Amino acid sequence: MRWIDIEDIVMCLEEEYPAVDINSITFPRLMIMIEGLPGFLPEGTQCNEKVLEAVQSAWLRERE
Repeated sequence: MRWIDIEDIVMCLEEEYPAVDINSITFPRLMIMIEGLPGFLPEGTQCNEKVLEAVQSAWLRERE
């Protein structure tokens, strides 16, 4: 799993952190959470604010 795999990241985040308040997570904290997911490979596409916004938005949609 890499930074471009937004949907896979969201599914793993939801499994690992089902009770977390998504709206209160800072981008630095979200990046640490993602990089700590099993099977995550941070190489290749780099993380930036746009990617983190996409993950946060997709995660919020998943919870709806």
